[in-house]
Amino acid sequence: MKLGVSSYSFYSALRSGNMSILEAIDWLKEHGGEHIEIVPIGFTLSDNSPLINDIVEKAKEAEIEISNYAVGANFIDKDEAQFNQELEQLKMQVDIAHALGVKRMRHDIASREKENTSIEQFMKDLPIIIKACREIADYAAQYGIITSIENHGFHVQHADRIRQIVHSVDRKNFRTTLDIGNFLCVDEDPLSAVKRTIPLASMVHFKDFYIRPHTQFPGEGFFQTTAGNFLRGAIAGQGDLDISGIIQVLKSFGYDGYISLEFEGMEDCLKAIEIGLNNIKRLWK
Repeated sequence: MKLGVSSYSFYSALRSGNMSILEAIDWLKEHGGEHIEIVPIGFTLSDNSPLINDIVEKAKEAEIEISNYAVGANFIDKDEAQFNQELEQLKMQVDIAHALGVKRMRHDIASREKENTSIEQFMKDLPIIIKACREIADYAAQYGIITSIENHGFHVQHADRIRQIVHSVDRKNFRTTLDIGNFLCVDEDPLSAVKRTIPLASMVHFKDFYIRPHTQFPGEGFFQTTAGNFLRGAIAGQGDLDISGIIQVLKSFGYDGYISLEFEGMEDCLKAIEIGLNNIKRLWK
């Protein structure tokens, strides 16, 4: 197991200007991380070759691997011209992933408002989803990059929908970035969902949530799931997920790849990341 952090976890520090992405890499090294997942939120890498080179050099200097590159995209409800434009923009992001030297890249594929995420709508959207994923996977193959979609965005968040997409795309270099917490957004049991999707995972995100029922409005900081329950980002190991049980599932499967901590709670991000890393290390033993 190689434990690291998604740069998204540093978002509040990056947004405020208190930390740069290069300083985040140094901080991660000082706090025992082994890799960083580059998510260009709080900074941009498009048309920014100097920063790409600086990230590569800083990671090399700090002996931190760049494990993955993750970007947004949405191919739903677009005409042919818009679809092709989205495709070309995403291929440019694949080029950036190659420049970073990564062999894994996660891209979004489809998101909808919660009220429009029925299985019927998903089946209507599936051919477009498959087409886009195949195009990007085939383009990334020239670089030896494994592409993936993550279980988020409500529309493709269910374990069975992820499995359907990966099997239908049918490319050796196309898998899923498995986020253990995101299944809760569509009211799935994370432990069961991880069991069904770990065979398809290119890497794993560790995220935690506080969970409250739909009858108990908890106030600021929470958002609602598709069934109306409430979630709030938590420090890994302090929320309501059965992280110990999920770790046992990963170990039983023999997973020994990248684990990337994601934090999106209300606490100070640096302290939250530090505690989360320590908790994952403790629980993994």
